[in-house]
Parts: sequence; structure tokens; C-alpha cells
Amino acid sequence: MTRSILITGCSTGIGHHAAHALKARGYRVFATARKPEDVERLKAEGLKESLQLDLEDSQSIERAVAEVLAATGGSLDALFNNGAYGQAGAVEDLRRDVLRRQLETNVLGWLDLTNRIIPVMRRQGHGRIIQNSSVLGFVALPFRGAYNCSKFALEGLSDTLRLELHGSGIHVVLIQPGPIETRFRANAYAALKAHIDTENSFFAPQYAASERRLTKPGPAAPFTLPAEAVTKVLIRALESPKPKARYAVTVPTHVFGFLRRILPTRALDSLLRATSRNENR
Repeated sequence: MTRSILITGCSTGIGHHAAHALKARGYRVFATARKPEDVERLKAEGLKESLQLDLEDSQSIERAVAEVLAATGGSLDALFNNGAYGQAGAVEDLRRDVLRRQLETNVLGWLDLTNRIIPVMRRQGHGRIIQNSSVLGFVALPFRGAYNCSKFALEGLSDTLRLELHGSGIHVVLIQPGPIETRFRANAYAALKAHIDTENSFFAPQYAASERRLTKPGPAAPFTLPAEAVTKVLIRALESPKPKARYAVTVPTHVFGFLRRILPTRALDSLLRATSRNENR
């Protein structure tokens, strides 16, 4: 039987690669994007069942879910929550509305969408909910407070959901990528410029260094992998009879996961501060 999957954030990067790869693997892929022009581009690329879904808009989510279920006859095998962005900026420079928008897209939109799909999966007795988290869902780096907050929240919600869905046939899986070749840096730079007063901040020198990093060509960080690395893990999470609760992707995720388990908080803090300084040189 053909498996069906709904994927968010398919305009570029991880979602784009995953949608095409899963379609080639025989999945029935419902690829979504926020902008109508991106939806049309995805259709032109061969993803004929692409549709618009804006994670900041509950009505958009409701319409997309209704459209998918109408097409499938009321079933869905898997959901890959992927659409997100990173709001750069020091915590003390975050306005309430800026953090709210980060959470609307990265957490609350995912929650809204997931909660509309869970009853479908409960009725059919099976399903996979795959959450694209981050290494920054379990360790924090300076000047990423909003994004750290969203991914830490996602990890907590996903752990709770996994416990609550035990015995339902629905598996909840977290994927934790480190640096991946996507438009994440470009989008983070745009969000920084739009929402943070970098020139009048106490951290103005650090923002100048961050802007150089976010705009320089080449890999974002050492050990950066292509989006294909996440797709490979996604396929394992979708097709394993007993998927893991978490899958780490990239060397930094494995390394920081190990260090978080063995180091005292002060030692880990020192290492994370040094990591931030080195990447912004």
C-alpha cells in the first residue's frame, strides 16, 4: 500500500529534499509551503499534491488538513513537522511580539496541526508524527534564545505526547539535526535585521560578528551536512517497526549530546560560550 505523508516547510532545504525523496520512494506526498508561489513551483517540480499551509494561521492549517483528508478519504500515515525559522538575537533584545511569532511558527503551529491529525491516526490505529527538532533543543547557544526556547519547548511537548500516545499505534519521533545546508542562515539574518535593534544593543559588536557569519558564503559551520542526511534518518523513523524516540544528525549533535550527559553545567556553559565566540570570529 502507498503510504501518505504531510510535510510542512517544503519550499527549500530539508522539507524540499524530503518531499522529493519520499515521492521517488513511492510515498503519496502532500508537500506544503507558506507562499502560494512556492506551492506552484513545487507542483511544477512534480509534487502535484502540494498545498498552502501557513503555520501562523489556524484557518490555513484547518483548510490544508481538510484538503489532505478529502484527497485520502480520511486517512494519513505520517506527519513530518518541519517548517520553522530561527530568530537570532540576545534574550534581552527580544520583544514580546518577536518571541511570540517565533513560538507561533515553531511550536504552536506544529501543535495545532498535530492535534488535528491525531484523531485521524487514532481512528486508523497507526501513524508516525516526526518532529524536526535541533541540537539547540537540548543545548543552548548565546544569541539564539528565541530559537532555543522554541526547540526546547518542542522537545518537552513531544516527550509528553509520546507518553500519552503509548499503546495507540502512533509513534512520536524527534530528529535532532546540527548544521545542515539550507536557507536557515539567510532566513535568520533577515529575521535579525527585521526584529532586533542591533545598533543600539549592548551586544552591538557581537551582532556585527553574527552578521558577518550569517552572510558569508560557504558552510555555516564545521561538519555541515546536506539536507539528504536528514532525509535518510527520516526514512528510518518512518519505516522502522520500532523507531527510536530521538535520532541525532551531524557530528555536533552527537558530541554535544555526549558532553551534556557527562559535564557539569559550569563546564558545559564554558564550552558553549567558547563555541559561540569561535563561530563569530
